[in-house]
Amino acid sequence: MYSLVIIVPVLAAILLLVNALLATTRPDTEKVSTYECGYDAVRGQTRAPFTISFYLVAVLFLAFDLEVATLMPLAPSLGHVGGYGFWVAVVFFLVLTLGFVVEVASGVLAITDQRSAITQVSVTTNSSPSQLS
Repeated sequence: MYSLVIIVPVLAAILLLVNALLATTRPDTEKVSTYECGYDAVRGQTRAPFTISFYLVAVLFLAFDLEVATLMPLAPSLGHVGGYGFWVAVVFFLVLTLGFVVEVASGVLAITDQRSAITQVSVTTNSSPSQLS
């Protein structure tokens, strides 16, 4: 059992090294052209960093997906767990619902892409000749 702790990382490192040595890179015009979203491709970098809000939404999805996964086996076994099991489940769902309300109220789920925000620049022109000199 403990040998897997050693074998798996070593095997993963060997496979990554073999991939780095043997993989061919042939960028063509399609791979390095501008993406459909309008961003230019950076040579050698195929992924752009995500904003933290995408990770927060992913973690929130995980938490509430697990909530639904715990609700599924509770429904058929509710007769067996009795009143105590029912109230434990109710408290569990209330805590998760309260957490969701706090997250919505704090604005965690309000995702805005700062790169697509359009800022308006006001340009004032003065055509008076006396101020030009």
